[in-house]
Amino acid sequence: MAAHRKPRPSPLGGPAVRTAATLALASAATATLFEGSGHADPRLTTAQVKAKVDRLYHEAEVATEKYNGAKERADASRAAFDRLRDEAARRAERLNTARDGLGAMATAQYRSGGLDPAVQLALTSDPDEYLERAALAEKAADRQAKAVTAVRRELGALRQLRDESAGRLTALRGHEEELRRQKAVVLGKLEAARTLLARLTAEERARYDAAVAARDSARAPEGNGTSIGTRTDGGTATGAGTGGSTAARADRSSGDERGPVTAPNTRAAEAVSFARAQLGKPYVWGATGPSAYDCSGLTQAAWRAAGVSLPRTTYTQINAGQRVSRSQLAPGDLVFFYSGISHVGLYIGGGQMIHAPRPGAPVRVAPIDEMPFAGATRVG
Repeated sequence: MAAHRKPRPSPLGGPAVRTAATLALASAATATLFEGSGHADPRLTTAQVKAKVDRLYHEAEVATEKYNGAKERADASRAAFDRLRDEAARRAERLNTARDGLGAMATAQYRSGGLDPAVQLALTSDPDEYLERAALAEKAADRQAKAVTAVRRELGALRQLRDESAGRLTALRGHEEELRRQKAVVLGKLEAARTLLARLTAEERARYDAAVAARDSARAPEGNGTSIGTRTDGGTATGAGTGGSTAARADRSSGDERGPVTAPNTRAAEAVSFARAQLGKPYVWGATGPSAYDCSGLTQAAWRAAGVSLPRTTYTQINAGQRVSRSQLAPGDLVFFYSGISHVGLYIGGGQMIHAPRPGAPVRVAPIDEMPFAGATRVG
């Protein structure tokens, strides 16, 4: 009887189930559509775009300083590798010379019959000739021993140089890889900023430009005629500022006070004078002048003009001199910003600095309180 029973419909099949499945898929598709719409980035306001662009520029500058550090290390590794390669070439030449000398001795021995010098002396019947040959053989043995020692010495030195060169080459390749990686990060951040700005309508871009101009105008110093002089032993200053006037005595009671100030020495005055001559030149990441700069490239070039060699990056420049507090700032001091020490400017007095801000913003004078202050260093 069980064999003749009509099979029950499967709970996983049938028109009703197919209809339910179709409705479920449609519901899922609708939910996905609405979910995607709900999570799509809303159109950013001009203020939001500006905030994102500012953040991207800052992140690009952080990556730029890492790029600068990698480039400095790569350049140093390349120079060291080149020096080792040149030294290895000189050692190889010395080795060949030593080998040639040893070969000449071996050839001479072969031509003389290859007999041991003691045997040759024993076969000599003339006592005088015996003694003469004994002296010559001793000298020849000394020369041969020295030649062998020279070959061994040059071989050892050459092996050491080649091992060291291999290590330098490995380090160089690592620095070059880091260089490429940081360059990609910088370019990615700048491209993201350009993409954001490109999405703005003409009206929104006008508002953005106006907001940036208003910010820069609000940060601009009240007067660009601040005179930077050099103190003499008597405490006075020679006119070395843009206006050519004699600078007044520096008021060190507050690093943020405006007014004429005095550079602590001639080199500091020269660094400030150089930086002033760069005003208006564009910011270009990785640039060290003379036509464009990034922030640490500008400070490095300014102090180089004063005869002082600074390291390349912000996080190494901060250790290139004596740390000073904000209240003790004097013209020529390096001022650093952000917790990661990712930006630097050259203090010129009165709470102002000259710095290369970011892409699209040329070298300019700005107050030091426009960014989070991280420290200061006095060079020289």
